[in-house]
Amino acid sequence: MTQHPTAEERRPANDGPKAAARNRAALIAAAREVYAEHGLGAPLSGIARRAGVGQGVLYRHFPDRAALADAVLEENVREVEQAAAAAGATLAGVLGVLTWHLTESAAFIGLLHADRTAGRTEDRTDGVHAHASDLSERVARSLRGHLTGGHRLGGADDLMLAVAMVSGAVTGPTRAERERRALAAWRLLGVQVGAVRPFAG
Repeated sequence: MTQHPTAEERRPANDGPKAAARNRAALIAAAREVYAEHGLGAPLSGIARRAGVGQGVLYRHFPDRAALADAVLEENVREVEQAAAAAGATLAGVLGVLTWHLTESAAFIGLLHADRTAGRTEDRTDGVHAHASDLSERVARSLRGHLTGGHRLGGADDLMLAVAMVSGAVTGPTRAERERRALAAWRLLGVQVGAVRPFAG
């Protein structure tokens, strides 16, 4: 069983804005871990505890559950974009980072299944859906930038359809099992994926 640091061990010294930034980052990291373990319905109190802060601190940064989930998704997408923009980046490498996020975050999987066609309707008023569609399109742009001519996923919607298919295979009680299934799905699609790991900068 994974041993997590106690709240006192994780809580940074109180030094104003720097502490606030660290608390926010700790909350996002904790939320990603807790969501991976217990799903999006996990109690916010558990996330605050994992981050080593009180619930009041959590609510100062994230007034509700949706705001925290949005922050986790934004961080996932930003890391995929950073991996895509890094010097020497390849499609396989970026897919490795993307796959790591798929195995870590149920929320990220839901994002990539967002129905982007709804974003084209004139009467759409769902701001949450619009935000999810925007984030999903950012992931698509990051990946498309590394498609070479004649790539098997070069068709108009093929790339994100493949990502959605792989994300649908990411199930299992452990992270190792989810990664095994994701890589098996990529192999069945005939797509090479690099090391499954977070973007290291």
